[in-house]
Amino acid sequence: QVQLVESGGGLVQPGGSLRLSCAASGHTDSIYAISWFRQAPGKEREFVASLTRHNGYTEYADSVKGRFTMSRDSAKNTVYLQMNSLEPEDTAVYYCNCNWDIWGRGTQVTVSS
Repeated sequence: QVQLVESGGGLVQPGGSLRLSCAASGHTDSIYAISWFRQAPGKEREFVASLTRHNGYTEYADSVKGRFTMSRDSAKNTVYLQMNSLEPEDTAVYYCNCNWDIWGRGTQVTVSS
């Protein structure tokens, strides 16, 4: 009932910034949480950040804390992941997730000089 589309990925140099978007459509009233995961080649998919809809509470993985920030534009049914001070270790496909259940198709982030 909910569909997610990520955008905003690309190639950025170490120390640079990127903002990812996750646009939700369909039965958006059912959404209680949006989260970001990432998966690097040869590695398991890992949690990055989450936002709880009813109160705006955010949580971050230790690896990105202080560098990444989630926000939302409720009128657009869109959430964002602002990524600053990017490191090569941040290179991965970033996936948006709804209610710990529904996945977007992902957007590639590559951090390289």
